[in-house]
Amino acid sequence: MSAPIEFVRVCNAYGNGFFYVPGTDTCIRLSGRARFETGYQTAYSRTGSGTSSPGDLAGYRGLARINVDARTQTSYGALRAFLRLEAANRTGSPTIRSSTVERIGFAYNATGQDQAGRVQQFMNTDKAFIQFAGFTAGRASSFYDFYAHDFEFIAATMSSDVSSTNLAAYTTKLGGSGFSATVSMEDPTFRRTPLFTAANAPGTTIAASPLFIGFATDGTPTGVGFIDVVQRNRMPDFVGVLRYDAGWGSAQLSAAVHELNYGNPVAGAFAGTSLGAAVTAANSVAGPGLATAYGWAVQGGVKVNTPFIAPGDVLYLQASYGEGAGMYTGFSSYTGSYAGNTSAIQGSAFNQYFNDAVLNPFSNRLELSTTFTAVASYLHYWTPEVRSAVFGSYGELNFAVGSRMRQGAYYGVTGAGPGVPGTRFFEVSQVLRDNYRFVVGGSLVWSPLRDLDIGVETMYTQYGVSSGRVLDLSRFPAQSAAFVNNPANAIQTKTSEDTVQVRARVQRDF
Repeated sequence: MSAPIEFVRVCNAYGNGFFYVPGTDTCIRLSGRARFETGYQTAYSRTGSGTSSPGDLAGYRGLARINVDARTQTSYGALRAFLRLEAANRTGSPTIRSSTVERIGFAYNATGQDQAGRVQQFMNTDKAFIQFAGFTAGRASSFYDFYAHDFEFIAATMSSDVSSTNLAAYTTKLGGSGFSATVSMEDPTFRRTPLFTAANAPGTTIAASPLFIGFATDGTPTGVGFIDVVQRNRMPDFVGVLRYDAGWGSAQLSAAVHELNYGNPVAGAFAGTSLGAAVTAANSVAGPGLATAYGWAVQGGVKVNTPFIAPGDVLYLQASYGEGAGMYTGFSSYTGSYAGNTSAIQGSAFNQYFNDAVLNPFSNRLELSTTFTAVASYLHYWTPEVRSAVFGSYGELNFAVGSRMRQGAYYGVTGAGPGVPGTRFFEVSQVLRDNYRFVVGGSLVWSPLRDLDIGVETMYTQYGVSSGRVLDLSRFPAQSAAFVNNPANAIQTKTSEDTVQVRARVQRDF
């Protein structure tokens, strides 16, 4: 006799779209997304040639997403495994980039004529986690995040959102009051910005850096060593969350501890021994306390449902503060959150600096930067098919008092450093300047059919230095200390820069 035919059965235990895997008690749901985006942003370059010449004004992206959700009911509750894979092709730099997607190892640059990131393919394991009896383990959204750019296309407001990270967490409900608490151990890699030292080009962490080691008993320098400023995985980030959910909305308080570290000095001679003799193993081994610093961040947010205005309307309010934890507060570049300093505008007058810490060359200690951000976002339904979002955010970054002065006093005139304190170049150099950013934008989305979105978003950004002025690099692409310090040479400076970006999207979920 032939085996009986086993038909696929609908599973109603976990919502629409689930069906039983034949021969098992596991329910599975397959879903996905197809998206097309195009964006436009003007360039500010006035040079007309070289690296500051006008680049791509437009960009394009096609994205594919596949979701697999598998659930099995057990005596301990539901056992769930969730997978999300994304693949995309992107052209145009920096017009179509977003910090919610572009992180370490996601994109693969083309070569030849379309090099330097102007054409990219990427494959992303966005989600791959298991949930069971309150535990979550795998690649998932950070439990620290709350608003996480829920209503945005470009995702440029200053809000914590690292797309996904590797974590192990436990969540428990606190009675029947709507409160829950989570403790999460998370991968620190996706929350890092480069440490700054003028011995390297700004924003890079691939080379060793010459650093002062210490003093002899008579107060004279004992030598110069090399510090490896590439951060290693030593301690995970620890995140704690208290959340409240009710019919009116939800509220969340998050806190995180984040380790910053650098390698111990390496024994060897340094070409330029004005500070002392060649380094030996005896005087080049830093104590454990010199190699590590601990950053932290706190965040509070509230989500308020406002159906009395229109069904589906939602308001988000959120603020965050941190030391040595800019990625937790959301103060980073949306053209690539891994960057220590960069500009979102081609040919911009200056770059913002996003370093979580500056390495003190006189003490080998990390001096932490502080960041503050606030964001508000509102989603409104004009009709069931037409909706808009308006959003705005403000953020500040302040480096440790005296850290810029110490870099200049130790290194003097270098291409990456702030220059010699007291000179005109030091006063107008962009390096390690306290800075701010202001973002405001809005969108209009039409959904003529369920799960089909056709929309456009416009965003205005202004960023600048918190005090003083900086050299206008759109007119002086090379930061030449000799040129700027010559009083016979006229220079031009700025305090801020701004840009407008537009992005359109067509998206089908299924």
